Amino acid sequence: MMASQNDNKIFCSSEYDPLNKVIMCEPQYMEIREVINETQKYYTQNNIDQDLAMNQHRKFTSSLRANGVEVLLLPPDNTFPEQVFTRDIGFTIGNQVFVAQMASSIRKGEEKALQKRLNFRGSPFIEMTKGIIEGGDVMINQHTVYVGISSRTNKRAVAILQEALPDFKIIPIPFHEEYLHLDCVFNILSRDEALYFPAALSDETIMMLKKQFRLIEVTEEEQFTLGTNVLSIGNKKVYSLPSNQIVNEKLRERGYDVIEIDLSEIIKSGGSFRCCTMPILRKEEGVIV
Repeated sequence: MMASQNDNKIFCSSEYDPLNKVIMCEPQYMEIREVINETQKYYTQNNIDQDLAMNQHRKFTSSLRANGVEVLLLPPDNTFPEQVFTRDIGFTIGNQVFVAQMASSIRKGEEKALQKRLNFRGSPFIEMTKGIIEGGDVMINQHTVYVGISSRTNKRAVAILQEALPDFKIIPIPFHEEYLHLDCVFNILSRDEALYFPAALSDETIMMLKKQFRLIEVTEEEQFTLGTNVLSIGNKKVYSLPSNQIVNEKLRERGYDVIEIDLSEIIKSGGSFRCCTMPILRKEEGVIV
């Protein structure tokens, strides 16, 4: 069956415009096989209850669909225990999809299922074959792209990305590597608001971000439960964990509609709502894609 013209549409210019299409993968084979982040160290002994993770993930995808988001599911592969975190295997900037270059050996190869799905849709993509870069470190705010410099993303890949996107301003953001990805310590909510965990960022970086955003601080306790890793689906609707009540209250005070879904089993492996979703279409009002 050929992909329809409508199915081919690719466009993202922010982290907060209405989300139309997203790529996800059910955590059917999710487990901590090889510790690759600080969160996993804490949960290694208990590991992952796969049935509970599947149930939580399906409630999340059902809620997304109920809110008008088309969810495209990649086939789970028992070779890849981290495959639920589709955000890392690729990212969309403007009308272009980039397929990431994974840093951790246990995750190398996850991108093949994404490439196959994009080929089926007839959607061209750019493979980031030089340097290492993962989508959890990439955030877009109109014509500015923030890229975290971490154990998963290096400066060489940032330079390659800038060459591929001459019309965008790429801003590298270094942070303490123990926090895995940029979206574990910083996340854009709107054109001028963002969540952040200050202990992970330098004073210089925080000063720079304060010139662009009204920053909403996340506590150390709620950073551990990935309070920054919310997902915006447009019109100030945001997915967040029920347990992160401080973050949720701050968002509600600022007019956000907080949709609370329990992903507590999935976050044991170090990712939450943003990590589980790879947007390929966000339509800004008035923009033709």
